[in-house]
Amino acid sequence: MIAELGLAALWLATALSVLQIMSGVMGLRGDEKGAVLAMYARPAAVVQAFLAVFAFLLLLWAFAITDLSVKLVATNSHSMKPLIYKLTGTWGNHEGSMLLWVAVLALSGGLLAWMERRLPEKTMSATLAVQGFVALGFYAFLLLSSNPFERLPVPAMEGTGLNPLLQDIGLAVHPPTLYVGYVGLSVAFSLAMGALITKQVTPDFAKVMRPWVLFAWVFLTLGITAGSYWAYYELGWGGWWFWDPVENASLMPWLAATALLHSVSVLAARDALRTWTIMLGVLAFSMSMLGTFLVRSGVLTSVHAFAVDPERGSFILALLALYIGGALAIFAFRAGSIAEGKRFSVSSREGALVFNNVMLSAILAIVLLGTLYPLLTEAFDVRVSVGPPYFNPAGAIFAIPMFLVMAVGPLLRWKQDKPARIQFELMLLASVLISVVALVAILGDYAILPVLGLAFAVALAIASFLPLRGRNIARVPTATWGMVMAHFGVAVALFGMASESAFTQERLAAVTPGSTETVAGWTIALEGVDPVAGPNWTAVEARLSVARGDEEPTIITPQARNFWAPAQATSESALITRWDGQLYAVIGDQSDDGRWQLRVWWKPFVTFIWYGGLLISLGGVLSIIGRVRVDLKRRRATRKARERRDDKIAIGEQAQPEPAE
Repeated sequence: MIAELGLAALWLATALSVLQIMSGVMGLRGDEKGAVLAMYARPAAVVQAFLAVFAFLLLLWAFAITDLSVKLVATNSHSMKPLIYKLTGTWGNHEGSMLLWVAVLALSGGLLAWMERRLPEKTMSATLAVQGFVALGFYAFLLLSSNPFERLPVPAMEGTGLNPLLQDIGLAVHPPTLYVGYVGLSVAFSLAMGALITKQVTPDFAKVMRPWVLFAWVFLTLGITAGSYWAYYELGWGGWWFWDPVENASLMPWLAATALLHSVSVLAARDALRTWTIMLGVLAFSMSMLGTFLVRSGVLTSVHAFAVDPERGSFILALLALYIGGALAIFAFRAGSIAEGKRFSVSSREGALVFNNVMLSAILAIVLLGTLYPLLTEAFDVRVSVGPPYFNPAGAIFAIPMFLVMAVGPLLRWKQDKPARIQFELMLLASVLISVVALVAILGDYAILPVLGLAFAVALAIASFLPLRGRNIARVPTATWGMVMAHFGVAVALFGMASESAFTQERLAAVTPGSTETVAGWTIALEGVDPVAGPNWTAVEARLSVARGDEEPTIITPQARNFWAPAQATSESALITRWDGQLYAVIGDQSDDGRWQLRVWWKPFVTFIWYGGLLISLGGVLSIIGRVRVDLKRRRATRKARERRDDKIAIGEQAQPEPAE
């Protein structure tokens, strides 16, 4: 009954999405009848969220008990797999991950309908109609081409197992956080379209939209950070970012969401950038949809790609064209009727934010071009590969001026300012930049981009805290601390990237038990290689005794595993973390003469990349807390003012003299 109940819940949710669309559209009429029909949109969204989440929980249960009568479980699980990987395997495949996507989408729409009361009713109706329309497309995709509850005619005797690369705790963190980020942008998209349709692109609308964008942005940051670290230690390649098309598919929505986050803040605070904010709302969700298409269409060959089914890809491409093409058509039709809002000087905080928005958009265009270009050339039977030699210098052209303005922008005043007012800060940052470049150039011969990265990292770290100069720290708003923390996180992550690029040392050797190798002051001795076995794999495990300087040796055990369900070989790296970097070791094959391939890297400050990602996320969380506190305080003040006004009216009525007879 699990599969039947799940399927029934999805069909009911689909029907409710249709009701949500119709009710929302009726709410746009503005008359009494429309208002009556519009009242069904909110409950339809809430019940739909309950049903979609219920369906996902049922699939989770089917994986937990290894129900081999369900085709998806039989093809992606195994009875001997550890429970944690049975559960995470629910979304480690195309159909399950799409159901998770749909459940998060419906939950977001349900929360929006249940919690949000500040928007004008017509705008809210339009928003819920758009959100229902987006949900309807994904329900159709799930039910018509990717049914996760399909039964087998005869239950399988045993499952075929999950891709061994996905049998890792990273699968429990990376996809769900990334999906929350992707789908959270759908709410921003629906709000943007709702405001555009009703021409209510106002600061109040921006204040409603901002927490949703922040929420999505925080989860996107966490998802990308977690995915980067997972790939780093799991794939055994020793790298943290490969410009893989699917990695790029997650980076592009993050870039667009970052630009949108800053733009919506300007609209909320200064009533400017109205059409630009709407455009970015459409762009951010477009990138999420494009990422979905790239991962599931079969056009990519990647370790991340979930599906290789062109029919499903065509379905998503049609949805992409429908949603984004429709949104752009509405934008083209309506944008002219939206006033741009208040004007500001180039030398102002708004001017700095707009400049960096343009830089982020340019970097997004570079990543998009580099991701799609190989696909376009392949259509003409020409295979090309686009990697770091293109992405790194092309991105740096726009990233460097962006970092410069990012350091200075928070120091400027709103509306209009004079650079001469902050000349001390400008000279300080210029001195730091020049000093770091000169120091690194003296220490060694390094590539220009890592050197610039180190210099900007130090300058940005200092600049992050300059907005607090001269202020009472105890009275600094929580949201301001969020900005400081996020910018500091960018500096920390940039420092990790530049250090890893400039100072990494590698040792590749063929070794026998008892032999010793050295790298970057570390001594690595191979003590032995033994066979080991896990619940669904066997492996050869190297025992390495490693020590830096005079410290006590530590034993690490990299493995070369072989899974039997499905049959696949993987490399399990072994890491030693120090405050200033990581030692990374992998064991390879045994050669004919009995020696083992051993590969060891010393990666200075590489962990700062992920510390920076966590700090950026923390900054977003602080901003959300700050905005929510301000909003609650404003609501309490409004309620008290209303109560006082009601009391005065009541007292006034009681004090009225009796009319003379």
